[in-house]
Amino acid sequence: MGEQATRTAQRDKPWIIRTYAGHSTAADSNALYRKNLAKGQTGLSVAFDLPTQTGYDPDHELARGEVGKVGVSIAHLGDMRTLFRDIPLAQMNTSMTINATAPWLLALYLAVAEEQGAPIAALQGTTQNDIIKEYLSRGTYVFPPAPSLRLTKDVILFTTKHVPKWNPMNVCSYHLQEAGATPVQELSYALAIAIAVLDTVRADPDFD
Repeated sequence: MGEQATRTAQRDKPWIIRTYAGHSTAADSNALYRKNLAKGQTGLSVAFDLPTQTGYDPDHELARGEVGKVGVSIAHLGDMRTLFRDIPLAQMNTSMTINATAPWLLALYLAVAEEQGAPIAALQGTTQNDIIKEYLSRGTYVFPPAPSLRLTKDVILFTTKHVPKWNPMNVCSYHLQEAGATPVQELSYALAIAIAVLDTVRADPDFD
């Protein structure tokens, strides 16, 4: 009884507060992020434009009219560096809604963190990295299914080993409902996606 009475009560860590945001240029998005963080936001959730999601440079003819339209345009390390200028990534929890090009965008994020002096093992965040859902509902894929799934697996294995606090994948099923799936179908597809990814990871020789 006395031990319980003297035990110090501890509050749970507050939930991460962040807004899914990103628009036009990396500089404009950076200004928005810093403004939101100054007002009490505790994490970041990055929206990328369609060319970035599908692997096109912003000056490609197929990117015309879509650059910076539904998210921020990130084409190279300089863009990623600008996106997170004056934002300490070692202290941040960053969600990146990116699938087909998740390995490249994560690599750029890690490179910027290293430039800031942040150990990548301490980084926290999420890459959506759910390519099967893209095939089923959105169409923003780059490679055929098998190589795409292999890239998803590679991100999982890399982050598990080198960035252990990072969530390498987020099974995102609500797009399936938007594409016409019933709630039962949505859940079924989500579980099937998770099983397919886990089976692919488990079959890799580097899995232990």
